[in-house]
Amino acid sequence: NLDKLNYASDLESINEIINKNSDVKKRYKFFKCDLSNKSKTNNIIDKIKPDIIVNFAAESHVDKSIDNPSSFIESNILGTYNLLEVSLRYWENLSRLKKQNFKFLHISTDEVFGSLGNSGRFNEETPYSPNSPYSASKASSDHLVKAWNKTYNFPTLITNCSNNYGPWQFPEKLIPLTIVKAFKSETIPIYGDGQNVRDWLHVEDHINALLSVLNKGNIGETYCIGGLSEKKNIEVVNLICNYLDEKIPTKNSYSKLIKFVKDRPGHDLRYSIDSTKISKQLNWIPKISFEKGLISTLNWYCENINWLNKINRRI
Repeated sequence: NLDKLNYASDLESINEIINKNSDVKKRYKFFKCDLSNKSKTNNIIDKIKPDIIVNFAAESHVDKSIDNPSSFIESNILGTYNLLEVSLRYWENLSRLKKQNFKFLHISTDEVFGSLGNSGRFNEETPYSPNSPYSASKASSDHLVKAWNKTYNFPTLITNCSNNYGPWQFPEKLIPLTIVKAFKSETIPIYGDGQNVRDWLHVEDHINALLSVLNKGNIGETYCIGGLSEKKNIEVVNLICNYLDEKIPTKNSYSKLIKFVKDRPGHDLRYSIDSTKISKQLNWIPKISFEKGLISTLNWYCENINWLNKINRRI
């Protein structure tokens, strides 16, 4: 695990796993490294000699990309470029068998495709049309990965997923942010009129999709991963408030805390993913319904309020 440990990073979730499993603890290694440091990244790759590289690394908060685009350019574009260069050199020097089995999986987002109207879905053939510095930086990183595959025959795979949710998510994202605000009896902000639609994908379903791509995906291909769970932002927030009204009742409904605020610049109206390709070719479908996944997520946050409060201080 290679991570620069920025404000949103947290080792507690991983430590919880490795401390419960001695075998994992023996196999797991952590390296603090920023991908913008090409030399250090190169040395780590040489040291660990990976069979597979999975690039999750990204700055991902749209609001922060609007306020400070430079960190997104550095992490998402330059960081991906450095990792590609280092990985390509490493791959070229592998034995024939290891070279044949090596894979580089790049994790991306549906936001690179821009915004949908009230109908239609994104798929692997959708033209790129990013509308924020964040999505533009991720689109750029996707293009770099595709270019390294075509130019150097580097064995890459790309996935574009919809909005993730689940336990341990940093509370700048909609679901944990709503929970934090509710717990603190603070205003729950919703951009615009709350009609923006997102396709929600539980983190466990996402990980299972990535494992399917690694195990069965065709080199050079892109796979779109969606949760089949389109919800308007206002719907999601109201569901959370209704749940908390029952779980932790107060004098007034948590929905009274909702406040519509000025919309963010370039706010995409709707995202929706057509997962037909990964479903047909790799036999993957999401198994966790949004209703079930949201309840389990809310239960987790309610049971881990101390962690949430600790992390929330970083915002």
